[in-house]
Amino acid sequence: MKKLITLAAVCCAMIVGTVHAADKKVVRLASDFTYPPFNYKNEDGEPTGFDIEIAEALCKEANFKCVWISQDWDGLIPALLARKADVIMASMRITEERKKRVLFTNKYYQTPARFVAKIDAGYNMDKAGLTGKNIGVQLGTIHDNYVTEKFGDVANIKRYKGQDEVYLDLDNGRLDVAFSNADQLQLAFLDKPLGKGFELAGEPVTDKAYVGEGTALALRKQDKALAEAFNKAIAEIRSNGTYDKIADQYFNFDIYGDEL
Repeated sequence: MKKLITLAAVCCAMIVGTVHAADKKVVRLASDFTYPPFNYKNEDGEPTGFDIEIAEALCKEANFKCVWISQDWDGLIPALLARKADVIMASMRITEERKKRVLFTNKYYQTPARFVAKIDAGYNMDKAGLTGKNIGVQLGTIHDNYVTEKFGDVANIKRYKGQDEVYLDLDNGRLDVAFSNADQLQLAFLDKPLGKGFELAGEPVTDKAYVGEGTALALRKQDKALAEAFNKAIAEIRSNGTYDKIADQYFNFDIYGDEL
């Protein structure tokens, strides 16, 4: 009799567990996977990077079943608004212009933007120094907006779908400088063999009017409950050590930045 009761209890537990797993909310996360070490695909074609690990930790904390969707950067917000995805998780900065279209969570990291150029290039990162120069940026980013507004009338702005393409053209001499997140330039280019002979140039750009208020997940404006669930999860992984454990695998500095 005891064996029958025990067996029944085990079966019930298995059924309950299956029901709970089936009841998990499925959330579709969109990224462009061209931005190492934040979001990219490994040799097996699987999503990996800081953004990916943070997202998976957030989904676990919020009890969501999250799946990844690949989308070019300039199509991320249109795909979100067209309901092809539920959340953008692609190192997207919070800006006033984007806030008109999407709802952002609280930030999950914050860094300045910088130029990168050949060592001893010999020109300043201003209008006089960049006149006639080829500047590389990822299409549709805040970096694209910044250089277009600041130097579009004097320099040649070359736009790329992926940040990795920017680095290739820097290396082969098709670009004089590139502009992007300082940490990404350092980790994905300067610290790699491809970046030998290059260095960060000019002063860090921290003006929120251009670089935003941090990097966050983006959702449709009506999905406030989903955004709040992710906000709670961000706070929890920050407090329980999960965030730092992930960040320490990628960075030797505080990627989160100052409190807003």
